[in-house]
Amino acid sequence: MDLVLDAADRHILTPYVYPAGWPEGEPSRQLLSLFVITNLGALTLYLLFGTLSYYLIFDHELKKHPQFLENQVRREITYALRSLPWISVPTVALFFAEVRGYSKLYDNIEDSPYGWLGVFLSMLSFLFFTDMGIYWIHRALHHKLLYKRFHKPHHLWKIATPFASHAFHPVDGFMQSLPYHVYPFLFPLHKVTYLGLYIFVNVWTISIHDGDYRVPRLLQHVINGSAHHTDHHLYFDYNYGQYFTLWDKIGGSYKSPTAFEGKGPHDYLRKLREK
Repeated sequence: MDLVLDAADRHILTPYVYPAGWPEGEPSRQLLSLFVITNLGALTLYLLFGTLSYYLIFDHELKKHPQFLENQVRREITYALRSLPWISVPTVALFFAEVRGYSKLYDNIEDSPYGWLGVFLSMLSFLFFTDMGIYWIHRALHHKLLYKRFHKPHHLWKIATPFASHAFHPVDGFMQSLPYHVYPFLFPLHKVTYLGLYIFVNVWTISIHDGDYRVPRLLQHVINGSAHHTDHHLYFDYNYGQYFTLWDKIGGSYKSPTAFEGKGPHDYLRKLREK
C-alpha cells in the first residue's frame, strides 16, 4: 500500500491537499491518507466492477425468482456503502503497519528468494493460504454464536446480485478479508503483486455473486464459482470456500451445485414458466 500512498502524496496530497509543514512520513498524516485511499479504492472497485458485472454478466431473469427480494439491488448497495467505511478502520491499521515496514513486502524482483519463480509461487501460495483461511473463518461465522449477529445480514440475499458481494456486516467483512492482510506479514510478497492480488480478490468476490454458473467442465468440481456460492446462499451449510472446493471437500461441506444438475435457480424459473 505504500506504493499507492507514495503516488497519492507525490501527485495529489502534497501539492494540493496538505499544508507544506505536514511531513509525508508523519504517522497521523499517513493514517488519514490511508483511510481516504482505502475507502475510495474499495468504493471504486465495488461500484465499477459490480456495475459492469450487473449489466454485462448477471442474468436479470433471476430477479423474477420468488426468493429475490423487493428493492434488493438498492438494499444490497445501501448495506455495502454503509459497511465499507467501518470495514476500512481495522484494514487501515494493517495497511499502516505495512507502510511502516513491519510486513515482508518487497520492492524489487531481486529481493525475491527465487526471482520471478518466487513471485509466481507466492501468487499460488497467496491463493491457497487465503482460501484456507477464509474457509475456516467463514465456517466459524456460521456457528450459532456468531451467525445471527454478524453473518446473517449477508444471507438475506438468497438470489444474490454482484452488489451483494460486499454487503456484509462490518465485522463479517473484515474477518473474511483478514487472510489477505495477514499473508504479507508471514510470507514474502512483491508489492505490485500484492496490489494486483488485492484487486483480483475483490473482483472474484463480485464474480461469485454474479449468477453466471459457467465453468469449464474439467474444473466444475475444483473451482468454487458462482454456482457453488449460489448454493451456499440457498442451502446455508455448504460451499464455504472462496476460490477452490478443496477445503469444502476436506471439511465435509462440499455440495455439487444444483445448477450443474438441472435444479438451479434458472431451472426453477423455467419450470415456473412452463406451468
